[in-house]
Amino acid sequence: MSNTQRGFTFVELLVVTTIVLILASAIQPLARVTIQRTREAELRRVLREMRTAIDRFKDAADAGMIPTTELKANSEGYPPDLETLVDGVSVANDATGRKLKFLRRIPLDPTTGTNEWGLRAYQDDPDSTSWSGQNIYDVYSKNQGTGLDGTKYRDWN
Repeated sequence: MSNTQRGFTFVELLVVTTIVLILASAIQPLARVTIQRTREAELRRVLREMRTAIDRFKDAADAGMIPTTELKANSEGYPPDLETLVDGVSVANDATGRKLKFLRRIPLDPTTGTNEWGLRAYQDDPDSTSWSGQNIYDVYSKNQGTGLDGTKYRDWN
């Protein structure tokens, strides 16, 4: 009868653990960049979605589909706030009470995790960081960070 024990020696376990730690430390930065790249792609998609909704509202206002009672004075046909894009506006000269809606919900900023967006009115300077409150001409991220491409998130088009 042989009395041999089977298993790994302490040195073998130490070598395998060291190799696993080295591989994990090499993968961690790559995973971090992948997560950031995914959030940035989502930010671009969300900005495009909201800007398209703003443009669709403006087109509907210019076409006379939105009654002037729904628009603020000096709004230039742009929505008064983001909630209007979600809640919708009554269609002009439509007795059925139908509403035009432009967004299902105000999306979250994937870089901040909130639905707080920087807003610009048509009357504001293009690089303004304070909203005059007259209308919504553009939206931008309130994240003060920099993207992988070296530009500030708030400057993304």
